Amino acid sequence: MKTAIAIRHVYFEDLGTFEALLQRCGYDVHYREAGVHDLDTAEIRNSDLLIMLGAPIGAFDENTYHFLRQELKLIEQRLNARQPLLGICLGAQLMARVLGAPVTAMAQKEIGFSPISLTEAGRGSPLAALPGDTAVLHWHGDQFAIPDGTTNLASTPLCPHQAFALGDYALGLQFHLEADAERIEPWLVGHASELSQAGIDPRALRTQAKAHGAQLKAAAEAVFGRWLDQVEVLKS
Repeated sequence: MKTAIAIRHVYFEDLGTFEALLQRCGYDVHYREAGVHDLDTAEIRNSDLLIMLGAPIGAFDENTYHFLRQELKLIEQRLNARQPLLGICLGAQLMARVLGAPVTAMAQKEIGFSPISLTEAGRGSPLAALPGDTAVLHWHGDQFAIPDGTTNLASTPLCPHQAFALGDYALGLQFHLEADAERIEPWLVGHASELSQAGIDPRALRTQAKAHGAQLKAAAEAVFGRWLDQVEVLKS
């Protein structure tokens, strides 16, 4: 059986709706907890798919959170070997850093459900399966620049760089396409301080999740399904 390993930083920021799709596609899914598990293992290095998940820390915070050094090393190894790699939020920012691109603070945090706009390259990528009116979950205060040699796939008015691809094997998403809107409550509780500081009412996010959850789930399955098909062709 194929193996997918997700590096998780915060328990509720998991694979969301992507997990069931991975299982249906024949992947044995495992989580490894950053800061708890050793990430420098052959099991992780040799996994068929590696997913780096999000976290409320920065891509350059390795002096405070030492496990980030292992994550950066893992990402570098995967990219050099052209092994399938998906980065979400912090995961994408770490990928961008490894590829030499800056990751900087935004003037305003982007938190909430809203659509993205695809670039011309994005319309030729697996993200093309995302209907234009689909509201995805944004939850970040930092942004990556598009690394040299990669392709910018999507943008929003607040954040012009929302996704990039390196070949057919590496995909970085700033937004949370994987988020399960039916399980938004742990996000609201776990990030309560951040929401308060940003002046965002969690009740508004709860309402948005109910309004957009079904469409987001269907869109996520379509996009991730296309990307997995692309990865499988690459490996065959």
